[in-house]
Amino acid sequence: MEKRFAALLGAGAGLLGSLLIGIPDAGAQAAALKVDTGDTAWVLMSSALVLLMLIPGLALFYGGLVRSKNVLGTIMQSFMIMSVVSVLWIVVGYSLAFGPDHGGVIGGLEWIGLSGVGADPHATYGPTIPHTAFMLFQLMFAAITPALIAGAFAERKRFSAMVLFAALWSLVVYAPVAHWIWGGGWLARMGALDFAGGAVVHISSGAAALVCAIVLGKRYGYGTDYMAPHNLPMTLLGTGLLWFGWFGFNGGSALGANGLAVSAILATHLAACMGALVWCVVEWGHRGKPTVLGVASGAVAGLATVTPAAGYIGPFSALLIGAIAGLACYFAIVWKGRFGYDDSLDVVGIHGVGGILGILATGLFASKAINAAGADGLFFGNAAQFGVQLLTAVVVAVFSAAGTFVLLKLVGGMTALRVAPEEEATGLDLSQHNERAYS
Repeated sequence: MEKRFAALLGAGAGLLGSLLIGIPDAGAQAAALKVDTGDTAWVLMSSALVLLMLIPGLALFYGGLVRSKNVLGTIMQSFMIMSVVSVLWIVVGYSLAFGPDHGGVIGGLEWIGLSGVGADPHATYGPTIPHTAFMLFQLMFAAITPALIAGAFAERKRFSAMVLFAALWSLVVYAPVAHWIWGGGWLARMGALDFAGGAVVHISSGAAALVCAIVLGKRYGYGTDYMAPHNLPMTLLGTGLLWFGWFGFNGGSALGANGLAVSAILATHLAACMGALVWCVVEWGHRGKPTVLGVASGAVAGLATVTPAAGYIGPFSALLIGAIAGLACYFAIVWKGRFGYDDSLDVVGIHGVGGILGILATGLFASKAINAAGADGLFFGNAAQFGVQLLTAVVVAVFSAAGTFVLLKLVGGMTALRVAPEEEATGLDLSQHNERAYS
């Protein structure tokens, strides 16, 4: 009896230790796969590049677009979302998104607290890099996605409500979608292609942004007050950091320093350039003058749209996707006023529309000649792939929109979603943080 109790106590201590330090029990380890130092270095660097996209890239991009009285509050949202989601990812988020599959719907809790996630590679999640390196890389994706949504409710959402919503959304919406497509879930089994987050990141955030904008309502003075960006040089700096970091976002998704990473980075750059060029030309013809904000928006639209296809397409296809992004996303923003919602920083028009176009374009332009692990698209003889991509776009958009609506109602029952009218007039910097960006 004493021996049996001692054995149980030892097993329990081993499990507790693995939960606390994130190292799997040695007896549960399969034969170690070989770690490649070059691949590992590239994935770690890519993780840092995606972090750069959020802090300071997206923070500065969004910060420059709002009015001066809201710039600190807007930047604060990016920092806080990164912090909250990172902690949740370690505790339970990663296990839900990438843990052992349960019915094709969600990952289990076997990897809670990073139990079972150690320095050895995982056969599915990067056979030449430590499992923890893959986990860290995916953490950055989990953090930047709810941060993108913040642009839709900029200048009017209460800070406490924003933090609670982002935390819940990362677990209730992002984790299941990531599992469906990247974690071996039901969409992955159908053959859905999403190289670096067209559906997981951009469609999910774009659909959520639309719901947030509608539920929270318009900013006071929208349509009558002057609400132009207060600091375009700040926005341009953020754009450059986003563009730079996107090489890690898409190139890092190859999970190795290899030819596929090079191909993805080339496609990323070409789509961004073409998106900026087309947006500039279209705006020039439509409004009479090209704007700096337009070029920045076109570049980001090209980056977002090519993301799901980056690892499956050649250079010419990337140029076509960038051109489509520059044209379609421009008019999506121009026509925003016709639908009557106030998407403060155009998350829907760029990330939502761009993500949908990118997922569908993947179903057209994907080629196994570029990535043998992928599939051919419609233009390469596989019409069924376009159908799978269309289903993926619809399912993710509907799920994210519905989940976002439920979470907003839940959070709204716990605390006010919007700041009071007088607080909005004062600005988020003073009303939420008691600080000023400029003296």
